[in-house]
Amino acid sequence: AAAAGLGSELRREGVDVDLVLPDYGGIALVDETSFELDVPEWVGAAVVRRGRHPGVGALTLVSVPGMARAHPYLRPDGEGWPDNSERFFRFGRAVAALAERDGPDVLHLNDWHTGVALAALDDPPPTVVSIHNLAYQGIADGSWLDVLGPRSSHFEWWGGTNPLSGALALADRIVAVSPHYAAEIQTPEGGFGLDDALRQRSESLVGILNGIDTDVWNPATDPHLPVNFSAKDTDGKQQCRSALLDRFGFVDDDVPLATVVTRLTEQKGIDLLVPLIPLLEQIPMRLAVLGSGDAVLAARLHELAADHPHHFGFVDGYDESLSHLMFAGADVFLMPSRFEPCGLTQMQAMRYGAMPVVTAVGGLVDTVPDADRESKGLGFVADEVTSEHLLAAMFRAGRAVSKKRVRTTLRKRMMGVDWSWTEPAGHYARMYRVLIDDAGSSRSDR
Repeated sequence: AAAAGLGSELRREGVDVDLVLPDYGGIALVDETSFELDVPEWVGAAVVRRGRHPGVGALTLVSVPGMARAHPYLRPDGEGWPDNSERFFRFGRAVAALAERDGPDVLHLNDWHTGVALAALDDPPPTVVSIHNLAYQGIADGSWLDVLGPRSSHFEWWGGTNPLSGALALADRIVAVSPHYAAEIQTPEGGFGLDDALRQRSESLVGILNGIDTDVWNPATDPHLPVNFSAKDTDGKQQCRSALLDRFGFVDDDVPLATVVTRLTEQKGIDLLVPLIPLLEQIPMRLAVLGSGDAVLAARLHELAADHPHHFGFVDGYDESLSHLMFAGADVFLMPSRFEPCGLTQMQAMRYGAMPVVTAVGGLVDTVPDADRESKGLGFVADEVTSEHLLAAMFRAGRAVSKKRVRTTLRKRMMGVDWSWTEPAGHYARMYRVLIDDAGSSRSDR
């Protein structure tokens, strides 16, 4: 989603973007052409399909053996495919071959999945590597160092192969997906073992917030809502709230309604909400959660919904239409993440006038100034990632919702913020231009 959003906005600004994705199968392209890449034998057949996709525009898909799967990373039981490293090492090597063939002005790689492309390129174009989540590094057996390419020594990691560490060592620029996250990953607590490597590259490291698709996430035109509304006319939000209360079997009254739309993982901190659910009546606040993931946590949320049906509801799974309604109908949106590189749902929630309650981590710091502490605040921040601090922030949010003037002011303010890709794409375009100019200067000095 980030690559597609950034690519689309760059194209609107006149940048010639070749968006390259793994070919997972089942994606039809209009005016399709195809060709094979010249890759080492260990990669297998690497086939490129190019054409137009109705939602993305011009698109390049690269197929390598084993890439096509029902889910890109996970087996049906929720565990990772055992050959994930091999699949994406093949893909990364194919990307290197494509770059050699096409000669782009800038090669922009994302996460560990494409990192080994830089092992194969002796004389690469100016290169950017984006870190969307440093926790995932794709570490594999050290035997891969023998085949990845002439610069594979940079990928050696405690006897193994780390595609992300090598890419971070070789890239001309490193982008973290928010300014605060760029600082966090240079600390032992947030660096997942790569903090020292990142501190050494600090002059080449920058944080740029992701954007969201403001056409998809637009309460004024959203087809999933019973009634549309906007920052200028928020009346329809009340009807969306009533529809959401009805969906969860809650009484339609003045008690603040909070929602969560998330994956049930440790990172997202939903377990921190568990001890607070019996306290919702005292805050007071109602809470509706939509999410899937950890089976044990899901079972506990089901139990709590049965025990506290008047104040807590839980839907296990993902429902696109319901997720939109849960932003539109909410007074408050909870995001208690333990770490959050950028975060998109807090921006989506604010677009729909739901006050965010967040933890002071990653991109949440950059997008949610605290309304009790800053004149242009947008939400409420729990200073520590604990249930106690989260409860305090929920109390403050509930108090704000109960005061009509405060609620209206915050709602209009957050709905007026531009969360689109326009500003982030401008940062990227300027970065690309500097890299291209520097590369030209280097060639002329030779």
